[in-house]
Formats: sequence, C-alpha cells, structure tokens
Amino acid sequence: MRKIPKSMKARAAVWSGLLIAGAVSSLVMDWFWFRSWLLNPVWHLATFAAGLGLLQLMRRGARNTGRYLARHGHEGPGRPFEPNKLVDGDYYACMRHPMHLALLLAPPSIALILGSVSFLLIVAPAEVLLIVALILIVEEPQARRKF
Repeated sequence: MRKIPKSMKARAAVWSGLLIAGAVSSLVMDWFWFRSWLLNPVWHLATFAAGLGLLQLMRRGARNTGRYLARHGHEGPGRPFEPNKLVDGDYYACMRHPMHLALLLAPPSIALILGSVSFLLIVAPAEVLLIVALILIVEEPQARRKF
C-alpha cells in the first residue's frame, strides 16, 4: 500500500475543514437571510442536479490529471505521490497544475448540492480566493524550489 505524505494529509484535512465549516456556516446564514430559498424544494432540485454535474466534472478532471501526473511525473525510483520530474505536456501545457482547477470547483459544487444561497454568494467565493492564496503562497514556492 502506498504511503501518503503527511503534508498531503494535512492539506486534505485543511481543505475538508474549509468545506465543512463553509457548509455549516452557510446553512445557518441561509436560515436567517434566505429562509424562503432554503425551504424551497424546486430550488433544491435544480441546484442539486447542477451541483452533481459540477462535482462530476471536478472528479473527472482530478482523476485524469492525477493519472497523467502519476504516469509522467517520475524518473527512476521515487515516492508515488511526489513527482520528481517536471511535467509540461498535455493538461500541464495549459496550466501549471490542473488539479487546482478541480479544487477551485469544489466550493461552488458543494454550494449547489446544498442549495445554499449564502454559500454560493459569500462562502464559495471566499474559499476560492483562499485556495488561490494558498496556491500562490505555499504550492508555488515549493514547486519552484523543487524544479
């Protein structure tokens, strides 16, 4: 079985915590500010379907780019979750790390699945900005040092 690095586990925990905290806080905000939308079944059916579609798009993007990186990101022996070769073909020719696009789609898709207006208008944009900031502050310097 492959050993997942602690840094990857920590990032997944922070990211999951952001989504859970955002979901809970947005449902509380919806109860006070957007109660009619929160209790509207037609709204929830429409947003749930859209959210599942966006979540599927996110999952496919993450799976495909992850597989491509696993196949082309290694030279010689190395850790399975840590590429040791710079990949700049296919998906990676368009953007530095396409997996980040999947991460950026997660908050809006969760917001749509929950049917939360405050998540869509307030929390998801804030989480997307936070993810972009973490990419620029943490991920980019690590990638520059490594490659």
